[in-house]
Amino acid sequence: MIEEILVNITPQETRVAIIQQGAVQELHIERSQSRGIVGNVYLGKVTRVLPGMQSAFVDIGLDKAAFLHVADLWMPKNSKPDNTPIEKLVFDGQTILVQVLKDPLGTKGARLSTHISIAGRNLVYLPQEDNGNQIAISQKIDNLEDRDALKKRFQALMPIGEQGSYILRTSAEDADDQELQNDLRYLSATWRKVQEGSLRLSAPSLLHQDLSLAERVLRDLATDATGQIRIDSAENFEKLTTFARDFTPNQESKLVLYRGERPLFDLYDTESEINRALGRRVDLKSGGYLMIDQTESMTTIDVNTGSFVGARTFDDTIYKTNLEAAQTIARQLRLRNLGGIIIIDFIDMHSKEHQDAVLDELNKNLARDKIRTSANPFSSLGLVEMTRKRTRESLAHLLCEPCEVCQGKGQVKTAQSICYEILREVLREHRQFNPKEFRIIASADVIDRFLEEESGHLAQLIEFIGKPIRLQAESSFNQEQYDIVLN
Repeated sequence: MIEEILVNITPQETRVAIIQQGAVQELHIERSQSRGIVGNVYLGKVTRVLPGMQSAFVDIGLDKAAFLHVADLWMPKNSKPDNTPIEKLVFDGQTILVQVLKDPLGTKGARLSTHISIAGRNLVYLPQEDNGNQIAISQKIDNLEDRDALKKRFQALMPIGEQGSYILRTSAEDADDQELQNDLRYLSATWRKVQEGSLRLSAPSLLHQDLSLAERVLRDLATDATGQIRIDSAENFEKLTTFARDFTPNQESKLVLYRGERPLFDLYDTESEINRALGRRVDLKSGGYLMIDQTESMTTIDVNTGSFVGARTFDDTIYKTNLEAAQTIARQLRLRNLGGIIIIDFIDMHSKEHQDAVLDELNKNLARDKIRTSANPFSSLGLVEMTRKRTRESLAHLLCEPCEVCQGKGQVKTAQSICYEILREVLREHRQFNPKEFRIIASADVIDRFLEEESGHLAQLIEFIGKPIRLQAESSFNQEQYDIVLN
């Protein structure tokens, strides 16, 4: 399946869209003021060890302390017996070399590891490993003869006496010797820079920053299936061409400077796709639809038939809707970058054969995802529970913030509810303070309701407490805001 990559670059942000079959499949956004830090290497300082959680907080220079769990604490072979508690391995004030595994998410700080890995186009370098230049090969290269041939070819290129281990990525199978040597030089030079910085700088300090999003397009996102990489910035086109020539030569010919009159992201309706990806409802071509709700702990997806009545029987209608939903869900997970626990409520199917077919369709489409996913069979309640590795903020968390009116609830109390809340509060304050009069300041809708539908209840309260109540509309108040002034 031929794909196209659009790279829109402005001084404030870089946006990347991956297009397949004329539709946006993935969106990546990096802002200059809030660039992601996954892959960065820091010299950090342990600020607090938490034995009860078997973890530690580490200052790496961010607003929030980062989090290091004992399972992510690497030690040379045989120097850390199994089940050694973290308080015997690190201490408060210790200077420590760490790498970011996950960006800060919501209220959580960054997740760290002390096992450093540096990624190239075709290789991943593990410089701390001391097991004699071990070579691991991507599981996606499954032919034994190809694996053996690639390993022997790479062994002949490895520098003699250099410590560390390497993982050969899937792209290494198609790389020539020169491309592998380019990766080796880049990775060795990067690690030397980290080592020198760790000796010269004080904690907290950034020792290595991962590539920019535009550069990661060439290293991580572009594949053999990529036809063109269109870039709308002449300056950055030249920079990426130079980068590709040095580190990803097989991608250089795919780079194209976009000179069209229309903005690049107007192609394939990309801007509109971004806006649709921020909504709860996703319409299916058949007339059915999905409802996607993202919470702090999980994402839920509900499948509905809507107006679809195109199949011969109701069971066929449900089956066809669920099949289309499985395809769309896999795409929406990539597009919205949803991660963590995901619960899918497909429309109930009585046929085990239909359930298996829908699950197969979901897994087939999830296989296109570069992020690791895992889907379980249908549960006894008819739900599919799955996970998708979460390493950065979702599209909604990146582009949006909680509504100041509803505070992220997604709904507000009705004007009637606010009226009754105000009436109760007036009665409470009458009993506590016994003022001469009350003045209610609220939104126009609430005041209008007091003057119309709730005028009888307001009059009853005035008569009961024997005090005047004045009304004042405030245009700047949202529906849930009000003040009760005592005179």
